[in-house]
Amino acid sequence: MFLPTLSHARRWIAVLPILLVALVVATLTAALALGGPTPPPTMRSISDPFKVLSLEGMPPLSRFMARDGSELAYRRYAPADGQPTRGSVMLVHGSSANSQSVHPLAQSLAQAGYAVYAFDIRGHGASGQRGRIDYIGQLDDDLEDFMRAVRPVRPATLAGFSSGGGFALRVAGDARQGLFDNYLFMSPYVHFRAATARSRDAGGWVSIGTPRLVALSLLNRVGVTHWNQLPVVDFAVADSPQADLTNSYSYALAANFQPHEDYHAGIRAIGRPAE
Repeated sequence: MFLPTLSHARRWIAVLPILLVALVVATLTAALALGGPTPPPTMRSISDPFKVLSLEGMPPLSRFMARDGSELAYRRYAPADGQPTRGSVMLVHGSSANSQSVHPLAQSLAQAGYAVYAFDIRGHGASGQRGRIDYIGQLDDDLEDFMRAVRPVRPATLAGFSSGGGFALRVAGDARQGLFDNYLFMSPYVHFRAATARSRDAGGWVSIGTPRLVALSLLNRVGVTHWNQLPVVDFAVADSPQADLTNSYSYALAANFQPHEDYHAGIRAIGRPAE
């Protein structure tokens, strides 16, 4: 019978950390390679409304230059009387969408006397590569670059719908909140653990690659961002040219187009009028 000696035990103790590291590396590698999202069944209720959406009167795309040299797209709606009498509103669309999705709202606000700017947020529509951004925080930088380049009339309001509302909440609760005088969150996406969340998959709207998402979250906590361009979210979009929807998000885009992880702290930090 083999009886382990003290030297055998010491060798195993010495090897154990190496084995644990190898196990962690293998688990992370598998999660990154195989743990991505799968396209969910198409939700026609998302794309079909665009078939009857009137885009009459929608202004052409304008461009501003971001700090990385990219030209990003937005639409400007002139107020009804030609002069903004009530300030300006910057509209941020929801997940997968672009500036045309807020066209009816933008028209109504312009009719009410506001200068309105509707974004194609980077990674959507005509702004940058679909579903991707270069780093977490780039959307925040883009918004600051827009305000410096275009200088909308004050008071300026940042208003967002769904994920756009979550992004507006992100800005309202951090160091850049002074960019705007007011904030409006329309059905904002806050966090999958928030009381406002319908379900993890948003009623079938998204498919989340949870293993990959967890692995990337852990890597980002130790400063490893090399794989942040991997997709972690797929949307239940149909092939609809008029809707022009984005079908997936990279980790960087998904992490940036929502509130900060500690959204409670972000809400408490809001120092501007917001609702």
